[in-house]
Amino acid sequence: MPAIEVHQLQKTFQSKRKAAGLGGSVRALFKPEYNSIEAVRRLSFQMEAGELLGFIGPNGAGKSTTIKMLTGILYPSEGEAKVLDFVPWKDRQKLAYHIGTVFGQRPQLWYHLPAVDTLILFGKIYEMDDRDVKLRISQLAEAFEIQDLLETPVRKLSLGQRMRCEVAASLLHRPKLLLLDEPSIGLDVVAKQHIRDAICRMAQEENVGVLLTSHDAGDLEALCKRVIIINHGQIVYEDKVSNLKRKYLTTKMVEVRYAEEVPAGFSINGVEILKVGHYGVKLRFNTTQTPVDSVMAHLSQAGEIVDITISDPPLEEVIAKIYQEAALTPVPSPAPQRTGAGGRRV
Repeated sequence: MPAIEVHQLQKTFQSKRKAAGLGGSVRALFKPEYNSIEAVRRLSFQMEAGELLGFIGPNGAGKSTTIKMLTGILYPSEGEAKVLDFVPWKDRQKLAYHIGTVFGQRPQLWYHLPAVDTLILFGKIYEMDDRDVKLRISQLAEAFEIQDLLETPVRKLSLGQRMRCEVAASLLHRPKLLLLDEPSIGLDVVAKQHIRDAICRMAQEENVGVLLTSHDAGDLEALCKRVIIINHGQIVYEDKVSNLKRKYLTTKMVEVRYAEEVPAGFSINGVEILKVGHYGVKLRFNTTQTPVDSVMAHLSQAGEIVDITISDPPLEEVIAKIYQEAALTPVPSPAPQRTGAGGRRV
């Protein structure tokens, strides 16, 4: 059974129009007008049980709105969705026992209490046995390395420490699915790595499915096997992360260091020479236009190679390229509808 099934999901918000002039302001007081804003447009996808899926897009793409519909916080305007065989907005209370959620900018831990107090409270809410709660807290504390943080009031924790406790709290009741909305926002490199490692470990040991939204490409590479990219509430790319890299990471950066000085006038056809030093060169080329074997052969002929580094462009650049392609593709959108008081169309 798939963990998530979404079919033609749509969410439209009503935004009140600002009336121009004094007369317009008076009319708007008694008969307000609204514009329709489509946050999610006919979204359809599926996520398998135990899968680690990246769900990414630029700000305003509809990621958080989709997550909120999948957790039952928001009702959709149209479409269908099932999460662990529950309809989220109809079975929200039942679904809550089987999913864990983390919203990076909305903490669930009580600010003035130690994290362990919130975890014990959550155990009561999820109707867990006291001994089971104690054992589970011990397991999560070890997995997330928060043994020394549990007794400290949350307000005194750093952002990275707090987020580790937040993710641990979402796993207390052994959910089958974890929905993470920007869990690493604002964290430093070390804190991000702590959270990624812990989530990976828990996903492998307990077969927890993870749906992750993030602006950090490192989260996708470390956690996700498949990625869905949305823009303007619609899917613009869906594939394995490995295929995403293979398709778009066609540019290679090469740095070579030689045992002897680089020959004067060093050049290779179809290759952009970025820098030439006394004993090294830095270059860039497109593998779809210039064969790798040809480049390596020319580099070897230039002298004895002491060291060589071949790297891909950052995944952020790849994702930005996909966004740009999506932005150039016209997205059909109906003209804004004006509605009167009570949501009636005018």
